[in-house]
Amino acid sequence: MLPTFQSAYQYALENSDRVMTALQQHLLLVAVPLAIGLGLGLPLGLWSARSRLVSTVMLNSFNALRVIPSLAVLFLAVPVLGLSFWSAVLALTLLVMPPILISTDVAFRTINPAIREAATGMGMPPGNLLKTVEIPLALPVIIAGIKTATVEVIASATLAAFIGAGGLGAFS
Repeated sequence: MLPTFQSAYQYALENSDRVMTALQQHLLLVAVPLAIGLGLGLPLGLWSARSRLVSTVMLNSFNALRVIPSLAVLFLAVPVLGLSFWSAVLALTLLVMPPILISTDVAFRTINPAIREAATGMGMPPGNLLKTVEIPLALPVIIAGIKTATVEVIASATLAAFIGAGGLGAFS
């Protein structure tokens, strides 16, 4: 028999300490890989957008990672770091990298060259061009990739319970 909303609510009230602990673990399992993914994915995506060779190698490598199911990535991380929070972080970081990297690459690659040329023609140095022209134009696409990565890591973090990392997937 399927549990009703009332019974689920009752369970949450009776086990509020366990639910809050699991929620905190889950949020940590989401925040850490997302922060690492942003720290790596944004600069790599910008580099990828500037170089065709780097783009080909990097995007193909990360797209190949996308075909591996989340649970398989979690279990592949276990031999490296054991049954721990950090093996889940490694696997979830690999999961968030492709959408961030790809969206950043696409965002900078699709900026109209005439806009760059106009800014350069007015004497804008490359650093200012990036800060005041390119990043504001690329931001909507980058944020879309970050949203996708966030949804993927929230959903996949529940699987981390299978390798002992806790979170909301630990409830039975």
